[in-house]
Amino acid sequence: MSTVRNPWVWVPTLYFAEGIPYVVVNNISVIMLKRMGMANGDVALFTGLLYLPWFIKPLWSPFVDILRTKRWWTVTMQLLMAVAFAALVAVLPSPSPDEIAAGGVSVSPFIATLVIFWITAFASATHDIAADGFYMLALTQEQQSFFVGIRSTFYRLASIFGQGALVLVAGLLESSTGNIPLSWRLTFVITAVIFGAVALYHTFALPKPVSDAARVHTGGTGERAREIVSEIGRAFVSFFKKKQIWAAMAFMLLFRLPEAFLVKIMNLFLLDPVGAGGLGLSTKAVGIVYGTAGVAALTVGGILGGMAASKWGLKKVLWPMALSLALPCSVFLYLAIAQPQNIWVTGSCVVLDQFGYGFGFTAYMLYLIMFSEGEFKTVHYSICTAFMALSMMLPGMVAGYLQEWLGYVDFFWMVMVCCAVTVLVTLCIKVDPEFGKS
Repeated sequence: MSTVRNPWVWVPTLYFAEGIPYVVVNNISVIMLKRMGMANGDVALFTGLLYLPWFIKPLWSPFVDILRTKRWWTVTMQLLMAVAFAALVAVLPSPSPDEIAAGGVSVSPFIATLVIFWITAFASATHDIAADGFYMLALTQEQQSFFVGIRSTFYRLASIFGQGALVLVAGLLESSTGNIPLSWRLTFVITAVIFGAVALYHTFALPKPVSDAARVHTGGTGERAREIVSEIGRAFVSFFKKKQIWAAMAFMLLFRLPEAFLVKIMNLFLLDPVGAGGLGLSTKAVGIVYGTAGVAALTVGGILGGMAASKWGLKKVLWPMALSLALPCSVFLYLAIAQPQNIWVTGSCVVLDQFGYGFGFTAYMLYLIMFSEGEFKTVHYSICTAFMALSMMLPGMVAGYLQEWLGYVDFFWMVMVCCAVTVLVTLCIKVDPEFGKS
């Protein structure tokens, strides 16, 4: 039975729900594991591995397309993630204050926690596939164009809620209880309740468009499924036959190399004590400085980047955006050398870096869209986003061990050297002068 609902009833909450688990898995996990006493190298390695589901999601996206409905996948994955957040409360270990203060808590007590994060990551990646597909099925083309900015805004608000509000709550609980493990358990209780409420809401609020139907039904021959998988295979082969494929792959993997190293270490640096080369911020301060002000600057940078690209086209803004993404990383080199204790100085540096990243990231996303143009646009774009995930996963996995080996100052010098890689891969690509202009 088909139902039609005002998109304002479900589009904002759907993309808010899409943003929360990504932030929890890839950002909040870093802060939590650090506050629980795990070493920087282990934190970066194991949280870096959590990017893997977003890298390999093109492999199972055809099955989300042909089995069940997009609505079913969306609601089911939301309910699964709500259960996973609740399960974190039960499995989170309780290292002693002395173990946490000493640092270097082994990974062993966190195995169950990491397994839950992995389940959440796979569910989140599957939810992304289903929710984006549902958006296209449930809305007309005119509605899709109108709500594209709304969905992006609420996805960003989810980032601010996760990295800002939830981390701030954890910090306040740490201050009031003096018990770090208990504080994070209570934070995940709040997360599970909120996400569970959103999932329950979508069970009733999401429309049921006629076009949202399973392509393979129980008891069928599966012939349609084989045809679709075959077509996906042809699409994959055609992707790697595109012109400039090697330059494009290098750009996708290396354009963000400085930020890929930086993003896994940024919060660890802010949290580490001054004696260890960090800035010694509290969890609460990190929630405000990075999770709120930083994400807000990232959002503003992205909006202005979109406006600039729309006016002048990708080719004209490519170099300003490439430099904007790479060069502001220097603020962390300054922070590591000077170790200022003024929160306003630290916050200003974080805001500058995140604004530059948001502005520069626009060029990266537009290039992915441009390179995906052609017969298999949807599949090719999903492959591009897989490379995007890999570009963050691989550097992130080794960033912590490199930081422990080099120290913060030399690590940030290495990040600045990586800016040359951004310049090099930008030189290698070709861009249509008219692409991106409104």
